[in-house]
Amino acid sequence: MRSAVVVGTGLIGTSVALCLAGHGVQVHLRDADDDSGRTASALGAGRLDPPAEPADLAVVAVPPALVGQVFAEVQQEGLARHCMDVASVKRGPLRDAEALGCDLSSCIGSHPMAGRELSGPLAAQAALFKGRPWVLTPTERTGTETLNLALELIALCGAVPVLMDAAEHDRAVALVSHTPQLVASLMAARLETAEPSTVRLAGQGLRDVVRTAASAPAMWMDILDANAGVVADVLDDLAADLTATVRALRDLSAPPGTGRAAGAGRLADLLRRGNAGHGRIPGKHGEAATRYDSVAVLIGDQPGELARLLADVGATGVNVEDVKIEHSPRDASGLVELSVTSGTTPGLAAALQARGWGVRLADAASPIP
Repeated sequence: MRSAVVVGTGLIGTSVALCLAGHGVQVHLRDADDDSGRTASALGAGRLDPPAEPADLAVVAVPPALVGQVFAEVQQEGLARHCMDVASVKRGPLRDAEALGCDLSSCIGSHPMAGRELSGPLAAQAALFKGRPWVLTPTERTGTETLNLALELIALCGAVPVLMDAAEHDRAVALVSHTPQLVASLMAARLETAEPSTVRLAGQGLRDVVRTAASAPAMWMDILDANAGVVADVLDDLAADLTATVRALRDLSAPPGTGRAAGAGRLADLLRRGNAGHGRIPGKHGEAATRYDSVAVLIGDQPGELARLLADVGATGVNVEDVKIEHSPRDASGLVELSVTSGTTPGLAAALQARGWGVRLADAASPIP
């Protein structure tokens, strides 16, 4: 690939452009928002002038409802010889492109399974897609050259291609992406009218659940509008489980001998199913989730403290698989939770204590997906 046009310079579009530009591809940027385009260009993602001749590939990074229209414009203008989109819904854009008379042999749908709760070009990262799945949804009409260019782009971005049918993709992301976003928003919405004294008690568990609730509402409205029916199906099943859980908790809170045992059994079954489902989330490099031990270290909120801690850990020869930081709501300190290979925690804890760190071992191992 020698040249590309990226249409849409938000988080995903700019991240793709940064990847391509970093590999020597001549990237041209286009965005209806002039400020966004100029920002992306200033970051080194590409140039704002159109290509002198049709680019090899147009990467369409716009909301799902606009993908078909942009495909048609790219083809009518002769902006690029091939098109791929990176929208998070696939059936609707394909139908729109067909209805608008696009040449589907030179178009392909795709969806990089990567993102952040931040949006816009300033949130873009060239390494955003590294090691992440990138879904491709070719049809029987997709040309070989179009498919090969899409695969080349995915390789340049360091992602892992996954071929799927468009409808299968939309069902999958409804479960693993779109519904979790709504669940995070629903839980975070409970905090809107909560007492300040209650919110101040929030710990890492709540922060993990509501993290994506900070995402841009307008972006998610576009996504959910394009996949509303499938997401509603998943929420129907979730609502049934929620109703059953409410009944179980009501029974559990009743006096002895009035259904408490049955309620406890149903609640225990839900927790067991949750364990089983969590265990199916792939771990590193797509492998099965591995169980790691945790070491919690008290750390001050001074410049260089985290770097000093990680340097001390590195000196012990123990590999850190994951790091989580829980800040103290009142003190200038926090807990850094280090996830490490099972069996290495006693030696690591002793070594860190010898270097003056306050250390706490977790009670039990936990799987890190």
